[in-house]
Parts: sequence; C-alpha cells; structure tokens
Amino acid sequence: MVMMEMTDHEQAPLDSAKKYRTPDGVPADIVMFTLTKRERKTFTKTLPIRELKVMLIRRRSWPCAGMWALPGGFCLESESIYDAAKRELKEETGVDGGHLEYLGVYSAPGRDPRGWIISHAFYALVEEWMLEHRQAADDAEEVGLFTVTEALEELELAFDHRDIIMDAYRKIQQQMLQTTIARQFLPVHFTLSELYQVIQTVVPEFKEPNFIRKITSTRSRQGILEEARDENGKPLSSNQYSQRPAQLYRFTDHVPLLSIYT
Repeated sequence: MVMMEMTDHEQAPLDSAKKYRTPDGVPADIVMFTLTKRERKTFTKTLPIRELKVMLIRRRSWPCAGMWALPGGFCLESESIYDAAKRELKEETGVDGGHLEYLGVYSAPGRDPRGWIISHAFYALVEEWMLEHRQAADDAEEVGLFTVTEALEELELAFDHRDIIMDAYRKIQQQMLQTTIARQFLPVHFTLSELYQVIQTVVPEFKEPNFIRKITSTRSRQGILEEARDENGKPLSSNQYSQRPAQLYRFTDHVPLLSIYT
C-alpha cells in the first residue's frame, strides 16, 4: 500500500491556526457621493446648478487627528464586511439599503499607523437631503460635504483616502456612461435635460449635442426609459425648468446588454 505524505498544513492540529497572524483590523470605508442642487438667480426658467460632492469627517483623535477622512468603521467578527459597510452607511447617513457597491481592497504596508489594517472600500450614492444635516459621531469633530476637486486637491486627507476617493470617482464616472446609475440622482419623473445635466455633472467631459434623439431612438438604448403617464395614460410634462412644457420620463427596470462592437 502506498502511503501518501501529508503536507504540514494537513498534519497540523486545528489549534495551530493561532500561529498565523491575523490583521489588526479590517475596516469598511465608504465614499459617500451626493449631487447637490441649488437654484440659479435668473429671471428665466433654467436648470439648477448641480455639483457632485463627497461626505468626509474630520477625525477627532489619533491617528490622523484633525485630518479629513472617509466615514467607516471596523468590521465585527459577527458580521461580513458588506454588512459592516451597510451598518456604517446607516449610522453615518440614516440610509438603510440605498445604492451601495464594493469598490476594492486597500492593503499597502504602512497605510495605517495602528498596525496591519486592511481596508475594504465601498461607494454609496445618497440623496442630498440625507447628508445635509448629519451630526458628527463620537470619533469625529465635524462632518462636511466637499466637491471632488476640493477633496482631492485642497484637503489634507487621512491614510490613503485620497486614492480611494479617486478610484471611486473614476468608477462612478464609468458607470454613469454605461449603466442607469443616474437614476440615483434624479426624481422618479424627470426631463431628458435633467438627465443630461446629471450625466455631465459627474462626467464633465461628456458632450452629446444629439443626446435627446439618441437616448430615445438608438436601438441598443430602447427600453431604458419610458414616457411618464398619469393613471389615465395621459403623458406627463413639466415646465419647472423651461418656458414650454417638456415631456417627463422615468427609468424602467430594463438592463440593456451593451457592447463596444455595436
């Protein structure tokens, strides 16, 4: 009978797991984006000014005391990292559910002076009113909303949070052009001009002079939007931001299969 040699791992008793070092902490950090809106001071009706902003907290204590950082917290042994992110999102913004997606893991040696800290980053799209009046938690001095430019170029950020914010910003820009993520920043019923403005606010270089024609007639995009109608089937319109009534639209649940080859 041939005896197979067992590896060290197979021979090791269960309690030998103690010899493997575990991280000193595994936090869930969340990049919380919102789109602020303020009305223009003009005599004619026009779209409001929209700005993409990110929520940050000013840290109260060591490490990085006084610096701005992403909200988040350490994962508990009794929860998954995704559950930790959902918990932190609810605690920081009051949002239960919402649009929360995984971004990536950040594990560069020395990224946190507290020790071997491996962070899992998420990004969330949150409605403006939910972030406007947030109170600082016990471990924070202040809560603030900043434009992405301010956060990346003007603030002193803790840890490697500048890298995380940049990665999250690139991610939502990509999704804004490839998915219906714009719906997170719009009311249920909206005009196509509002949709275009939301896309361009997140992706400033986006330019499409034939946007309305393409979004309503391009074959690969058919089914994403539909005209909003009342209970009697009558089309709904709005002149809130235009002199003439504009047709209102709504997103459907259709997810198109798009290809770079079509």
